[in-house]
Amino acid sequence: MIRVLHRYCIAFTVVLLSACSVTPRQDGVSQTGASAAAALASWNDTKTKRSIVDFVTLVTTPESKDFIPRADRIAVFDNDGTLWPEQPAPVQLVFALQRVKTVAARHPEWKRQEPFRSILKGNLRSVAASGEAGSMRVLAAANARMTGDQFAALVHEWFDSASDPRFNRPYADLAYQPMLELLAYLRANGFKTYLVTGGDVEFVRDMAQRMYGIPPEQVIGSTVKYRYGQSNGAVSLTRLAQVDTLLDGSAKPLAIDRVIGRRPVIAFGNADGDAPMLEWTSAGDGPRLAALVHHTDAEREYTYDRAAKSGKLDKGLDEAGAKGWLVVDMKGDWRTVFKPDGATTAATATTTRAN
Repeated sequence: MIRVLHRYCIAFTVVLLSACSVTPRQDGVSQTGASAAAALASWNDTKTKRSIVDFVTLVTTPESKDFIPRADRIAVFDNDGTLWPEQPAPVQLVFALQRVKTVAARHPEWKRQEPFRSILKGNLRSVAASGEAGSMRVLAAANARMTGDQFAALVHEWFDSASDPRFNRPYADLAYQPMLELLAYLRANGFKTYLVTGGDVEFVRDMAQRMYGIPPEQVIGSTVKYRYGQSNGAVSLTRLAQVDTLLDGSAKPLAIDRVIGRRPVIAFGNADGDAPMLEWTSAGDGPRLAALVHHTDAEREYTYDRAAKSGKLDKGLDEAGAKGWLVVDMKGDWRTVFKPDGATTAATATTTRAN
């Protein structure tokens, strides 16, 4: 009898310990504290990381009063400066400037028109200072008269060959490893991850799938105008040299509401232009997580905030505390910035079904 009771007590203890260490999730997903730490291995064990894990645990535990159903688990992310570098110039602008020089022979009028005149002379300050708006205008003009498929092929080819001069690595390798892990961690916990960017939506769609594991239909961005046409029975959509929509500031929450139709639960940005997106997210009922990536690491990446022409973080930095936003300190919160050479990212290894 004593042996039977002893075995029963051991079995009960094992079951009890298992129940305490593993939190059941909707759809059979479970996440222990140890596995959460492993999933976010490139994050230092700081208050920021613990806040993220605690929040995800809170809203995905069925027994929690703050439980959020899977269908409502929406997470939105800015791109430039949030998921990959935007200094010394946004990657899209680098691509656009190179395209201007490539196709300049077809546009003799550019020698007299700004900003193309300055670009061809190598004076890039005014273009760089024009931000997303200037970048989009240049990109639209340099890639006009192309079909969407032709533009996508061009962008794909460029990403296969172009490299960042400082890091001497392909741009496709410069996603922030901690953010890749965060994206994968959220998807493993039932979140649908969206990219909300001021960049050209088609430019970003080409790299979002392979870099971040985010499919094209979950990328929301700035757009150029298109013309629908038919010729000899063939139907085409052709890019025009005109910007249609520019996604920055208050345009971001408007686009999120229009495209997704649900208020996000999580929002990550890095600049004042992302503040309306974070405000819209934070204003929802129940628990919300809004965060800003603060660039504080000149050795491993760049240091900039209030005085930056691209990715300026001034008002948002002042208001983050009062609004309850996390500020991710790149130097203090991240164990590493970029993935090791040749490593497979957590995001690209994750199948699209998790999105």
